[in-house]
Amino acid sequence: MRVIIIGNGLAGTMAAKTLRELASDVEIVEFAAEIHPYYPRPNLIEFLAGNLPLERLFAFPADWNRKSRIDVRLGRAVEKILPETREIQTAGGGRESYDALLVANGSSASVPPIRGADKKGVFTLKTLDDASAILEYLKGHPRVALIGGGVLGLEIARALTSRGAQPTVVEFFGRLLPRQLDPEGAALLKVQIERLGIAVRLQAATEEILGEGEARGLRLKGGEEIPADMVIVAAGVKPNLEMARAAGLTVERGIVVDDFLATSRPGIYAAGDVVQHRGRLYGLIPAAFDQARAAAYNILGETKPYQGSVVSSTLKVVGLYLTSVGTVLPEGPGFEELRREDKEKGLYKKIVLKDGVLAGAIWMGTKKGVMEISRAVASAKNVGARGEALLDEAFDFAQI
Repeated sequence: MRVIIIGNGLAGTMAAKTLRELASDVEIVEFAAEIHPYYPRPNLIEFLAGNLPLERLFAFPADWNRKSRIDVRLGRAVEKILPETREIQTAGGGRESYDALLVANGSSASVPPIRGADKKGVFTLKTLDDASAILEYLKGHPRVALIGGGVLGLEIARALTSRGAQPTVVEFFGRLLPRQLDPEGAALLKVQIERLGIAVRLQAATEEILGEGEARGLRLKGGEEIPADMVIVAAGVKPNLEMARAAGLTVERGIVVDDFLATSRPGIYAAGDVVQHRGRLYGLIPAAFDQARAAAYNILGETKPYQGSVVSSTLKVVGLYLTSVGTVLPEGPGFEELRREDKEKGLYKKIVLKDGVLAGAIWMGTKKGVMEISRAVASAKNVGARGEALLDEAFDFAQI
């Protein structure tokens, strides 16, 4: 059996690894647009911060692909999928046949329609080459404006402060991490972020990137200007869907897959940021990992349904840990929200219950109990009337 994988990010690499673990005789060919072997995307932040040297960025030893008998073709982007002949076509015009195909070509940085976004000194962060370009330009350009107050924007800001940068985070919404935090937790986070020397502007819509040819700042809606030497856009990602759409796969907001990660065309599966499962896009590491492993099983005919992933994200800023898992902004009847906070220590805990069942949690300012509460939410533990007790630092999660 010959399996072709498009993309060598997390989903593509984990699918290849799982395929090899399950079957020693399957032929695995992985096409990668990047020239670099697989590296975990979160490592880019530590690389930016100077905490992780280039040689330690990659997930596996240099000879891992060869020893695993996975044929990884770096710098070989796939341009077309040809379902009728079960082939793919690469950028150079060459064709390769497959028995099964996994589309795992991920996503690209999303850049809003802002005037001046094409100027020199405007960056996004999605690849190692992006990170290297940011570090090179940062020399002599210390004032950095970051458009976007989500996880990526804050982590970039934190990383660049350790390089001597003076970052300003500009967020359209009225609070930081609007998807992961409630207003109470976001207010506490803002205080902690500003203590690190990162300026934060909320409810600020960027109208234009200033400068003659080179970025020199931002103009906000209303006319206020923020001086900057470089601009980094951290406004989310968009799935790479053009190739799938051209191949006739069913595409909505993502490539539509069933519970076995199969697309609308025979022999073609999908995993990672490109996937829309049960109407939902995830764009998160745990979901990509789960989907990749499930897809590998199903490609080999070993039925393994994928039933969705619990939304979880973790942010680490110097001295501050934050985990947000499950439903943290409940809507509708039947939900109960319980909180505990210590503003001086930067501690904030919240759990969301529905009829006594854990639906979501926020854990900020402490690592203690993070894994346990995350597992409890993922398994929808019924804690009954003991919700308040879970917020105690000394709570023993073995009790639930």
